[in-house]
Amino acid sequence: MKKSLKAFKRIFTYIAPYKISFIMAFLMAIITLVVNAVLPYVTGLPTTKVAENLKNGETVDFDYIWKILLILLIVGSIYCITNFLSQVFMTNVVQHSMRDLRRDIDQKINRLPVSYFDKNQFGEVLSRVTNDVDAVSNALQQSFISIVNALLGIVLAISAMLILNAKLAIIVIIIIPLSIIISKTIISISQKYFKAQQDSLGDLNGFVQENLTGYNVLKLYGREEQTIKDFSKVNNRLAHNGFRAAAISGLMMPLVNLTAYSSYIGVAVAGSYFIMQGALTLGNLQAFIQYVWQVSQPMGQITQLSSVIQSASAATERIFEILDEPEEILNEVDIPLPETIHGDVSFENVSFSYDPKKPLIQNFTVEVKRGQTVAVVGPTGAGKTTLINLLMRFYDVTDGAIKIDGIDTRKMNRSDVRSLFGMVLQDAWLYNDSIGENIRFGNLDATDYEVVDAAKTANVDHFIRTMPDGYNMQINEEGDNVSLGQKQLLTIARAVISDPKILILDEATSSVDTRLESLIQKAMDKVMEGRTSFVIAHRLSTIRNADLILVMDQGQIIEQGNHETLIAKKGFYEKLYNSQFQNEAE
Repeated sequence: MKKSLKAFKRIFTYIAPYKISFIMAFLMAIITLVVNAVLPYVTGLPTTKVAENLKNGETVDFDYIWKILLILLIVGSIYCITNFLSQVFMTNVVQHSMRDLRRDIDQKINRLPVSYFDKNQFGEVLSRVTNDVDAVSNALQQSFISIVNALLGIVLAISAMLILNAKLAIIVIIIIPLSIIISKTIISISQKYFKAQQDSLGDLNGFVQENLTGYNVLKLYGREEQTIKDFSKVNNRLAHNGFRAAAISGLMMPLVNLTAYSSYIGVAVAGSYFIMQGALTLGNLQAFIQYVWQVSQPMGQITQLSSVIQSASAATERIFEILDEPEEILNEVDIPLPETIHGDVSFENVSFSYDPKKPLIQNFTVEVKRGQTVAVVGPTGAGKTTLINLLMRFYDVTDGAIKIDGIDTRKMNRSDVRSLFGMVLQDAWLYNDSIGENIRFGNLDATDYEVVDAAKTANVDHFIRTMPDGYNMQINEEGDNVSLGQKQLLTIARAVISDPKILILDEATSSVDTRLESLIQKAMDKVMEGRTSFVIAHRLSTIRNADLILVMDQGQIIEQGNHETLIAKKGFYEKLYNSQFQNEAE
């Protein structure tokens, strides 16, 4: 409960910039409630007047009644207008504050280290940005002002009852602590299930996102039945937690209503007695019954909204969990980039491990000269991709240093380090926009001429011009309206337009046929010309011309040299090369 209250307090920091609209919403709400508190008393005046006329044998004073009805019409109009304005102001506050919250989450995601996304499903992160923020937004929009109105309404209704008849008001006041005790007990039991419900919803989103992304592979291996079973487990867990949360919180309404109905009976009996004693008028008893409703109805409203509030509470905790995640460590002193970067790279006694108990790279040392092409080869799990992650500062070294032109990258701003690199990955990523904009992603300030020039360098210009709308053709959300090889060429063009000092090619030709491999290889040769390049390749035939080949195994360089030198050694590389050559021949 304390954690939820702390999270809700932090939500109000997003409301603070819109305090004028927030205050106006409250002001309109207070006017609405005051008017609402006056209505029962005014409504009871005609009844009292008619009862007096009949008691005294007089004709009914219709002039008085018409005046009261006119007053009721004016008061009712004020009620409707102020209630509407209260909702308008509150909507403005909620929508703008939630916009700011989503902006902060988006900015936070961009500041999180790569390791966070290695440990968390994308669907789970997406659920916090969408579902959890929506839950908080709905609670603030639908519940917050309603609960404040309910609490103020109860205070005003009780004040009016105390003025009319203090003894009768005590009967109604008794229901409030009873309702609070009931509500607090049920909330304490159900809150953990609301938290579990939001967690399960995040798991479900993660599962769906993961399986839709790999839908073709799922179908290929006939895993539909197993996937349905796995989905059922997650879905049933969500249903189980949702049912418990709703069922337990659902007890609140009938129990609170039971106390309210008891107060109705008590007021009716005691009120009749006071009328007979002459201590209360009939119209005031009528007003009292309406005031009882003005107390019980808000109490019921609060209990109805309790499930929404508890969902929002759980969602708020999850939102601030991601906002409180440790960010990429900023350097105390950032050495500015030199005006000219040559591209000399050195690894000096580098050690690194994802888990301190399981060392991966130890005392790794190598020096790469500007303009050299360095191939990194080795079996799966040897540490090839980890080496690139360290070079890009996706992770920082545990010990030792990586230097570019003699400058330790840990003393440089991360964005400056990464601005030196162009990268072509094995899994080509395109986003939902035109082909031209996908290429321009490497340099957002590039002109149309530069986009076309980069496409020509990457051997993809001809393909683009054969497509409908050419450079304006839209890549769909899945990126599957172009082939895998064409995607790869487009990502090479993206790397070209960024004009990097150092190029990284991570398995760039591993998933294409021989013809496309040749085309991609020619494009890469053009791009690598004059640049320091790191190439990770499973197809060893593609790196024969590399200036330096690093052979890695279990995080260590076990051999290094050019192709001819390593073949002549008849060591690990020679066995790896020959086994691959034989497999390709077979």
